Amino acid sequence: MEQRELGTSGLKTAPLFFGGNVFGWTVKGADTALLLDAFLDAGFNAIDTADAYSVWVPGNKGGESETEIGKWLKQSGKRDKVLIATKVGAELAANKKGLKKEYIIKAAEDSLQRLQTDYVDLYQSHYDDAETPVEETLSAYAQLIKEGKVRAIGASNFSVERIHESLKVSSEKGFPSYQTLQPEYNLFDREKYETTFEPFVSKQKLGVISYFSLASGFLSGKYRSEADLAGSSRGPMVKKYLNDRGKAILKALDSVAAEYNSTPAAVSLAWLIARPSITAPIVSATNTKQLAEFTKAATLSLSAYAIETLNTASAY
Repeated sequence: MEQRELGTSGLKTAPLFFGGNVFGWTVKGADTALLLDAFLDAGFNAIDTADAYSVWVPGNKGGESETEIGKWLKQSGKRDKVLIATKVGAELAANKKGLKKEYIIKAAEDSLQRLQTDYVDLYQSHYDDAETPVEETLSAYAQLIKEGKVRAIGASNFSVERIHESLKVSSEKGFPSYQTLQPEYNLFDREKYETTFEPFVSKQKLGVISYFSLASGFLSGKYRSEADLAGSSRGPMVKKYLNDRGKAILKALDSVAAEYNSTPAAVSLAWLIARPSITAPIVSATNTKQLAEFTKAATLSLSAYAIETLNTASAY
């Protein structure tokens, strides 16, 4: 399996991350182990989670995903075979959020405990914290890296301006620097990333771990009309894609998928993987059939014509 470096961190990943937001929500217990074992067996090695997963589920407090992954790490003995990426900063409670140094240090300890590991490979700022100086946040990460509890750091949901400021402070003050960015990007949601972030990350040599890779499932081809949304928890998120452009994208995906004897989901992911600025898209699966479909994307080499067909259909 191809290995790609996360920025200039020295950490290398196969070209897909497993999205851990499903753990402790729609996937639990033995199913967690089943999926993660299958993911590693298919040649992949990176899992993305966050301390906030899955706080949105009634009765959850956050940390459920990390706890599930931690149980698997301990039972499987595969810690040295996997990159664990988690995040800090999203709101868990009124007094548990943000990127102040004291909070990051405490949150990191909590994450390590739940993950049942001594270190996190990639620790990411989940959301920007405008009230906390960049220098304070980076000093927390410097301490964690010095203590061997974190190997590299990244940012998610930041503006280009804030990442640029952070990189500048890292350079001037000798702090560790963000190695990755985690933005929303897929075949439908292209414009913001391509016009705002892509030139910047390419120049700065940042790794990119994109989320919503299948546009909340729309790019799988499962939802083609409003009738298909009935009873789906993703209905409100997918409805916005059911327009003329969305339908044109699905038509192009069907055409390319037929040519490669593949599926719209695998083709969508292969398109992302082929984008030079993308290191590894994040994809979530709740069963091994889904997972097998997604992982085929990593070995699906699209022709320049196929990529152009998709680019044209999804032009903004």
